[in-house]
Amino acid sequence: MTATKSGKTIAEKILSAHSNRELNSGDYAIINIDYVIAQDGTGPLAIRQFKEIGFDKIWNPRNVVFFIDHAAPSPRFEISNDHMIIREFSKDFGCIVSDVGEGICHQLSMEKFVSPGCVLIGADSHSCTGGSMGAFTTGMGSTDIAVGMGLGKTWMLVPETIKVQFLGSIQKGVYSKDLMLHLIGKISANGATYKSIEFCGDTIEGLNQEERFVLSNMAVEAGAKAGIIASDEKTKHYLHNQGREDDFKEILPDSNAHYERLVEIDASMVEPSVACPHTVDNIKKISEIEDIKVDQVLIGTCTNGRLNDLRIAANILKNSKIAEGVRLIVAPASRTIYLLAMKEGLINTFVTAGGIIMPPGCASCVGIHGGVLGDNEVCLSTQNRNFKGRMGNSNSFIYLGSPATAAATAIYGKITDPREVM
Repeated sequence: MTATKSGKTIAEKILSAHSNRELNSGDYAIINIDYVIAQDGTGPLAIRQFKEIGFDKIWNPRNVVFFIDHAAPSPRFEISNDHMIIREFSKDFGCIVSDVGEGICHQLSMEKFVSPGCVLIGADSHSCTGGSMGAFTTGMGSTDIAVGMGLGKTWMLVPETIKVQFLGSIQKGVYSKDLMLHLIGKISANGATYKSIEFCGDTIEGLNQEERFVLSNMAVEAGAKAGIIASDEKTKHYLHNQGREDDFKEILPDSNAHYERLVEIDASMVEPSVACPHTVDNIKKISEIEDIKVDQVLIGTCTNGRLNDLRIAANILKNSKIAEGVRLIVAPASRTIYLLAMKEGLINTFVTAGGIIMPPGCASCVGIHGGVLGDNEVCLSTQNRNFKGRMGNSNSFIYLGSPATAAATAIYGKITDPREVM
């Protein structure tokens, strides 16, 4: 009797299509890539490696994109010099440069480049954000990025896939950030190391594309190589809004795909939560923690700096003022989002409430720009990491939460369950 052949996960399907042979988890393969991206912190390193290897041309210059977003505009001359390296290299080799003010690489990749079924490698760990579009996108080191720039290929061990199924309706005041924090708390910060997480379930199907970005963006915080969601009408609608509807195609796993394991979560039981210092898997429900005063609130970053996030926060902050002694920093993830937020009056709401608007970019998330914390200061941020020193000072404390939690916290000056003000 012939054994039934297992079907493929989304990761196996995409990587097979980009290697011209059938691949399964555990296989080593040379993968043809569609895009290579790098940002101003890692781009200069990749450029140096590219030159040291001896490449004299880019495989496809219009598919290699450098983003100046982590320190934009530059706060120091050393970083300004790195920006010059990126601009000069891109001019010489014909690469695309997304310059100061355009926005964060992961957001702009969604707006302009990533489409279902594509493969993107990035010199930034949160390049996995594109998995939310039914793509295989992942972060790599500078040498691998340099090789990708030169050859249009990369080597890869095809990852095993963990199927994460969210079921049920979410409570009022709960958002995709809370779902992801709950998952990381459940499986730990290394619970999916070098795995592909495939998100599914009726909860995921009900999320819009921007909400899905959060899940894929933070997949790496559980150690994952990729965080993938099947493409559907929500994906098609998002691409339509970006003027790229023709880039849509349906990407689904096979019904008999083999998964390393299944993790099921009842989404209706998830509450507003925060990741407490100094690890992203130190998860607590806000209802369970004591009063924690904050000095700063950051709304933005590649995790939660999208229009939907700004709307959620502005709706809570409308007709309110931030607490005395609290700094509220708001950073739209892209220029397009910034313009739409102005058009809708969201920026006016933030400024009227006492907030400070940063240029589109990473802002204080990585600790090299405006918003560096002082000794023993506490920040509630919508970003994705809270390890010691992440925001520029190892003697500070970072809590991670949703845009709703951030807005409520800014009003009361202490970490607050958004359900109290909604």
